[in-house]
Amino acid sequence: MASPLFFHSSLPPKPRPSVTRSKVNGLPIIKCSSSTFEPSSPAANHHRLATENIREEARRLRSAETEAAGKQFSAKYVPFKAGPDSSESYSLDEVVYRSRSGGLLDVEHDMDALKRFDGEYWRSLFDSRVGKTTWPYGSGVWSKKEWVLPEIDGDDIVSAFEGNTNLFWAERFGKQFLGMNDLWVKHCGISHTGSFKDLGMTVLVSQVNRLRKMNIPIVGVGCASTGDTSAALSAYCAAASIPSIVFLPANRISMAQLVQPISNGAFVLSIDTDFDGCMRLIREVTSELPIYLANSLNSLRLEGQKTAAIEILQQFDWEVPDWVIVPGGNLGNIYAFYKGFKMCHELGLVDRIPRLVCAQSANANPLYQYYKSGWAEFKPLKANSTFASAIQIGDPVSIDRAEYALKNSNGIVEEATEEELMDAMARADSTGMFICPHTGVALTALIKLRNGGVIGPTDRTVVVSTAHGLKFTQSKVDYHSEKIPQLACRFANPPVEVEADFGAVIDVLKKRLLSKSKSKSRTQ
Repeated sequence: MASPLFFHSSLPPKPRPSVTRSKVNGLPIIKCSSSTFEPSSPAANHHRLATENIREEARRLRSAETEAAGKQFSAKYVPFKAGPDSSESYSLDEVVYRSRSGGLLDVEHDMDALKRFDGEYWRSLFDSRVGKTTWPYGSGVWSKKEWVLPEIDGDDIVSAFEGNTNLFWAERFGKQFLGMNDLWVKHCGISHTGSFKDLGMTVLVSQVNRLRKMNIPIVGVGCASTGDTSAALSAYCAAASIPSIVFLPANRISMAQLVQPISNGAFVLSIDTDFDGCMRLIREVTSELPIYLANSLNSLRLEGQKTAAIEILQQFDWEVPDWVIVPGGNLGNIYAFYKGFKMCHELGLVDRIPRLVCAQSANANPLYQYYKSGWAEFKPLKANSTFASAIQIGDPVSIDRAEYALKNSNGIVEEATEEELMDAMARADSTGMFICPHTGVALTALIKLRNGGVIGPTDRTVVVSTAHGLKFTQSKVDYHSEKIPQLACRFANPPVEVEADFGAVIDVLKKRLLSKSKSKSRTQ
């Protein structure tokens, strides 16, 4: 039987005598109380040598004991929703994207090994790593390394210390527009490349880095993208000196999104098709050339994305919110959030999981149509243009994953028209946020569910913001300039032109301030 282990933010698990043991599925479980977990252990009071960087420091501090401890956890690819009788599995060091039957794959962790440590143990471990610069645990993803890629060496990890993003209390928006007092926005877009895609890409590119060091023939990493995936891929590949190849639908993404992969040195192909067409092409290309596929068909990315769910629980001091609302396009993220919450529940960190809501643009809503049919039949569709361009997808790869996540979380699917999502974005911005159109889709879903009485005034609700608003400034300019055809732009706030004259300026200010004062008094 293995020794009881103590995890520290910067060092490997250490033997600890003062632990209690019981059995789970016939295996010993090691319980840790606050008195036996000491993040300020003297073992951590080391100083990095002036001549070494944080990666070299981590390498120096590793020991044979560290290596042995790391090998007790493992993960592998299995067919998605594989039953207990399935024997099909693949090493994470294999280049494989589909099961033998052509279905999706999932990363399965050795849960029996993880269950040897109780929920308090894992909570203490993860909390001890927050805010550190110790490699690689300063990352919000790699602070959960044992649950992500447990067997990867720290030298192979490619990280920008992503994650650890702001959980914003949307006090004014909740109170003014929804009568809610516990509304939060998880700003995943406040990240290295401005979107949540960084969470998954650090995992995928780290694994590619490992495979290339093992001399597995991979000449580069490729993806089809509506913008954010290509930005994350190109940045992480550039950091690791790995070539990146990007297929983009021509004239369908913002200039701010296009410039990111170009700046990071990616080989960008602008193709006269939509995202679904780009996705078909990249799958064909990666089956012929030794280019590693980086789209969410590859389940490695979801391992990183699931850490946002764990992080939300951490930020609430391990209390579970009632609702989590996620924008959905290719639909990997809704499953990633479910998986993160489910692992926390299964491993005893929390006692339940939140209800999930997937929000889609009405112009690209195959999941919504499927949900409204009572899950009777999924029908891919031709996605129409939407300001929420990153979710303009009519044939999502992860449809089966999304269905599974929603059914197992008592979930709901909602949609937002173009006018609804742009109005929601403008109203949110007017309360101090600066969100992307996709977050406008999620806020629209919240508004509908709140107005319908599904979400209550005191329900703790988290809206996931997937990208930074600065990537979508043109849509905001057009809205506030009232230049969008068929949209009333009811909450536009255009600048007022005024002569360079003191009296004229005073008149304009008095008119504006008095009207605001009267409007406020009427609402009180």
